[in-house]
Amino acid sequence: MEASLFSEGPEDPFAVGSAAPVVLDDHGRVVGWSERAEELLGHAPEEVLGRSADDVLVDPGDREVVMEAVAACTRDRGWFGVVPVRHRDGRRVEMGCRVRAVVRPDSSCEWFLVGSPAEEVVQWETDRSLLYGLFRRCPIGLSIFAPDLSILRVNRAIAKFSEVSAEEHRGRRVGDFLLPPDADAVDAQLREVLESGRSSLFAEQLCRTNSDPAREMIVSVSAFRMQDPAGRVFGVAQTVEDVTDRYRARHRLSLLNEVSGRIGTTLNVAKTARELAGAVVPDLADCVSVDLLEPVIRGDEPVQGAYGPARRMAVHCDRPEMSQFMAPVGDTISLPPDSPHIRCVLERRPVLETHLDSRLPWLAADPGAAERALGLGVHSLMVVPLAARGIVLGTLGLWRSRRPGPFEADDLTLVEEIASRAALCIDNARRYTQQHQAALTLQHSLLPHDVPGHPAAEIAHRYRPADPTAGVGGDWFDVIPLSGLRVALVVGDVVGHGTHAAATMGRLRTAVHTLANLDLSPDEVLAHLDDLVDRLAAEQGTVDAHSPQLIGATCLYAVYDPVSRLCTLARAGHLPPAVVTPDGEVSIPDVPAGPPLGLGGLPYEATELELAEGSLLALYTDGLLEARRQDLDDGLALLRGALAVPGRTLEDTCTAVEDALLPEQPADDVALLIARTRALTAEKVATWELPAQPTVAARARTLTARQLTEWGLDEMAFTTELLVSELVTNAYRYADGPMTLRLIRDRDLICEVSDTSSTSPRMRRARVTDEGGRGLFLVAQLAQRWGTRYVRDGKTIWAEQPLAFSPSTMSPARA
Repeated sequence: MEASLFSEGPEDPFAVGSAAPVVLDDHGRVVGWSERAEELLGHAPEEVLGRSADDVLVDPGDREVVMEAVAACTRDRGWFGVVPVRHRDGRRVEMGCRVRAVVRPDSSCEWFLVGSPAEEVVQWETDRSLLYGLFRRCPIGLSIFAPDLSILRVNRAIAKFSEVSAEEHRGRRVGDFLLPPDADAVDAQLREVLESGRSSLFAEQLCRTNSDPAREMIVSVSAFRMQDPAGRVFGVAQTVEDVTDRYRARHRLSLLNEVSGRIGTTLNVAKTARELAGAVVPDLADCVSVDLLEPVIRGDEPVQGAYGPARRMAVHCDRPEMSQFMAPVGDTISLPPDSPHIRCVLERRPVLETHLDSRLPWLAADPGAAERALGLGVHSLMVVPLAARGIVLGTLGLWRSRRPGPFEADDLTLVEEIASRAALCIDNARRYTQQHQAALTLQHSLLPHDVPGHPAAEIAHRYRPADPTAGVGGDWFDVIPLSGLRVALVVGDVVGHGTHAAATMGRLRTAVHTLANLDLSPDEVLAHLDDLVDRLAAEQGTVDAHSPQLIGATCLYAVYDPVSRLCTLARAGHLPPAVVTPDGEVSIPDVPAGPPLGLGGLPYEATELELAEGSLLALYTDGLLEARRQDLDDGLALLRGALAVPGRTLEDTCTAVEDALLPEQPADDVALLIARTRALTAEKVATWELPAQPTVAARARTLTARQLTEWGLDEMAFTTELLVSELVTNAYRYADGPMTLRLIRDRDLICEVSDTSSTSPRMRRARVTDEGGRGLFLVAQLAQRWGTRYVRDGKTIWAEQPLAFSPSTMSPARA
C-alpha cells in the first residue's frame, strides 16, 4: 500500500498512463515508438522507426548536451534527467527521461526510455522531495494510519519523540507508546476524522510517553482522511507539533491575567491573602501558603532587614491531606534561620528548591512535618517575597506533589510577577487598615465610647456614618452629666461628611462639654456655639483641599431634671425631638427652631416640657428621616410607627428605628439618641425655704442633721453640716431675700443652696490677717465637686459628696 500511496499515484509523470516509452537499439536507432511519444513529439512511428535518434530527435545545437547524457547512460547502464528534444515542427521540447539497459536473448543490448514533459517531471520531483523531507527532515511529527488505526509509517520526528525507530512503529498502535488517557484521546480524534471525513486542526492535548511518564508535553495535532480520486479511503494522516513552550507561555499569561482579576477585590489584608492562595491552586501548585509579618496585619510598616514574627494568613491545598504538614491559618510561624522563608525575607529574593528530601537542614528541624510532607510526595518548593514599594510584607510559598515535574525557572518568573501584583494589593489593604485604624481612633476620640448609666435617664444610641471607609462623619451625640443629677442630651450635625466634618464636629463637641460644665441654659449654650462656628468660618478664609469651608451646623440641646421632671430644650436649625409617653403615644413638640449655627442674627429660645416618668425622648439628625430619599412627613410617620411600641427595651427600639428608616448604606450620616426618663422619689429629696436671718446657718445645720439621720447617713453629718453652714452663710451675706436649701440623695449626696443674687462666688486663698474668705475654700476641700449654676431668678451653689465620703478620702475639688 505504501508504494501505491507514494510512487504510483496519478500525479507520477512516469506512470503507464502518462509517460511516453521509446526503445533504442545498441546503435541508437529507434526500434520502438509509442502513441504517447507521437502525441508529445508529433512524429508518426513510420517516420522514426529504424532511423537514428540523433538524426530525428536531436537538434544540432543540443548535440553536445545530449552526448554527455548518452555517455553517462552508457557508463552507468542507466540515466535519469532532463534533455532537449526536437519536435516534428522544429520546436525545442524539454523532456524528462528515465533510461535503463535491456538485454535481449541474443545478448544484444537495447535501451528502454520513458519520457514525460520536463515541467511535469520537475513538479513530480518537487513533490517527491517534499515527501522525503516530511519523513526524513521535518521537525513536525507525521504519522500515517491504516483504517484500523494501526501505524503504517511515521517520520523521524515521531521516532525521536517516542525513542523508537520509524521501522519499529509499523503495525503498532498509539497505545504502545503513550499513556492510556493520552492514547485514548488520540484514537478518538483519528476515528472521528476517519468516519466523518472532516479534518481536525490544531487540537492541543496532553502527551506523555510510556518510557518517560514524568515528562509532560503539550502537542498540537491535526489530522485528515486520505482517499483517492475515486473516493477509496486509504487511512488517516496526522501531524504532531510540540507546542509545550508556547502553551505554557500562553497559559502563564492567562493565569497571570486571571489571578490579577481575582486578587484585591477588597481592602482586607486577610481576604486578599486568601484570594492569592486560592488563585494559583491547582494551576501552578498543589499547595500554597501566605505568611505576612505581624506589623502588616496591624496596618503598620515592618522593619526591613529583619525577620520579625509572621502569621500564617492563608493555606490552600488541592488535596485536603496536604494541609497536614502545613501550619494552620492564624498561627505564628516559627522557622529555623536556614529555612527558605527566612532566607527569602532577609535576602529579598525568591528561593527555589527542587527534589526535596529529609537531608535538608530546615526540614530536619521538624522531623514530623518533614516526614508527612515527603510521604505525600512533596518534591519541590518555591518561596517568593511579597514586596511592594520597597517593603517586604511577607512570603508566598508554593509546594508541588501531584505533578511529577518540579518547578522550573519559567514558573518562578510567573510567580514573581503574581507575587508582585498581589503584594501591591496587600500593601493597599495594609495602608487602608492603617488609615481605617486612624479613622477609628479619631471616631473613638470624638464620639462617646460608651454612654454610662445615669440616674436621670436610661440611654441607648446608634451612629451610622455615610462614609464607611473613614467610619466617622459630621453628626454627633452626647450625654453629659450635670449638677443636681440633671443630664444634658445633645445631638448635632455638621454639614458634609468624612474626616473634615468629623474634625469640626470634634471641636463643637468639646465646646459643648465646656459650656455644659458652666451649667448654662440650653439657649445660652447654643448662642455661644453660634459665636464659635462663626469664628471657625472666619479662620478658614483661605480655603484649600486640606481646610474646606465650614458651611454650617445644627444642634439640639436638652437638659432633663429628674427632680422636677422638666426637660428644657433649644434647637439651632435642627429637627425637633420625638416624645413618647409611657403608654406609647408619640408627639413632636413645638420647639422654636432658631437659625443654624454660624448664621447669627436671631436669639435662641428655650422650651420647657414636663415629662412623665418612663417617657422616651428621641433625638436624631436629618439623615435618619431622609435616608430613603423620602419626604420629611413620610420619614416622621415611619419614625412614629417605630417608636409607638411600649414595653420594648431601648436597644430594641433603636433597632426598630434602624430597620424602618435606614437602608444598608445611608447617603448621609445618622445619629440617634433615645433616653427613657427617670424621676427621683420624694423620699430622696428634701427642700426647705429659709429666711434671711442671722440664725439661718444654725437652722440649716439642724435641718440637715435631722434629714441625714432619717436617711441613715449619720456618719456624714459633721462634714455635711459644715458644707451647708458655709453655703447658707455665703448666701445670707451676699444675697437679698430668702434662700432655698435642698438635699438630694442618690449615688452622691448633693447639697444645694439657691438665692436671688446673680453675683458669682469666687474662691480665693485668704491671708492670715483676713477675717473672711475661707468659706468656699473649705467647701472645695470637703466636697468631691462643687460649682454654681444660674437660674432665671438667681443662682444655685451646689456641692457633691460620695455616699462613702469620709475625711480620710478628701480630695481637691474640681470647680
